[in-house]
Amino acid sequence: MDWFDTILTPIMWVVAWIMVNAHSVFVSLGMDASGWSWILSIVVLVIIIRILLIPLFVRQIRASRGMQIVQPEIQKLQKKYKGKTDPASRQAMQQEMMAIYRGAGTNPFASCLPILAQSPIFFALFRVLYQLPQIANETRGPIGPMTAALANEAENSTLFGAPLSSTFLMQGATAQVRVVTVILILAMCATQFLTQRQLTMKNMPASALDNPMARQQKMLMYIFPLIFAVTGVNFPIGVLIYWTTTNLWSMGQQFYVIRRNPAPGSEAETAMLERKARKAARRGTTLEDEAHAEGGVDVITDAPVRGQRQQPVGKDRAKRKGLRPSETAGPSPLEDEVVEDAPVAEPVEDAVLEDKPSATLSNPRKRKKK
Repeated sequence: MDWFDTILTPIMWVVAWIMVNAHSVFVSLGMDASGWSWILSIVVLVIIIRILLIPLFVRQIRASRGMQIVQPEIQKLQKKYKGKTDPASRQAMQQEMMAIYRGAGTNPFASCLPILAQSPIFFALFRVLYQLPQIANETRGPIGPMTAALANEAENSTLFGAPLSSTFLMQGATAQVRVVTVILILAMCATQFLTQRQLTMKNMPASALDNPMARQQKMLMYIFPLIFAVTGVNFPIGVLIYWTTTNLWSMGQQFYVIRRNPAPGSEAETAMLERKARKAARRGTTLEDEAHAEGGVDVITDAPVRGQRQQPVGKDRAKRKGLRPSETAGPSPLEDEVVEDAPVAEPVEDAVLEDKPSATLSNPRKRKKK
């Protein structure tokens, strides 16, 4: 694993720096140097990382929602090119598919960004905790500010009697280690399942849930917890704390985003409208008033727009259109309102009439009769 540690060395230094400084803060507040201060330093690590990943997390939710919404169009596209295996058809299908994604403002890879961004940090923490005994015994050098003395304190820190660097399958694992590991694995899997279920079931419209991608998401919702349950026995206690805390943060953050900005037609949107209706009923207002008070968009009505002049309609044209006499006249003048870019009519006296009979001349036929 030397090559792996070489790649992760910068990230391992950052992880160790955050943990050591958070530990120092908790010790200065009076906590035991070998107790919960190191466990809470892992929680602080999660909080810092997740705050930095908030933009990616928002993109993940929007991308996942967009991917579900465009599935009916993707299915139509797949039917359109069904049975066409030539390179030109496949390329055209890919281009049209990417055009659909761009039109919906989504990306198939955006939903994986937070997981991909967290993976190096996850493995770096794994390697730091795994090497705590070696750093404490000085069989290897320190990792950033994680000296031998600090590594010894972290190694002696326990969660209900289970050291942070211990694993379920390690030699000499006590019953306390295995019980704590199993509890953390169950908590990690449960929070992972609830987070995925909250995203796929409550924030998707009913029309988007009946498609192959939605069924695949439901399958992954059950498969991922099983994968973590099987592989979790190899994770140190500290890594399980990190992953469980990350899932709790994701679930709370996702709950807030979905509650405030649900997908149209989803169960979350129905619940939001019901909350607003109850709130409006208590205040004696309407949903439109509540939306306006919260900074929403005003309801658009069919009322005429002020400031636009309606051209008068002649009598002959009004008869052809079937308008009433009252509808042929223009709107009443608006007080103190200036209409820009409106053509200004010139006075009749100053107008130059070319090649047209003047409206002020008498009729030639009448002149002959006289």
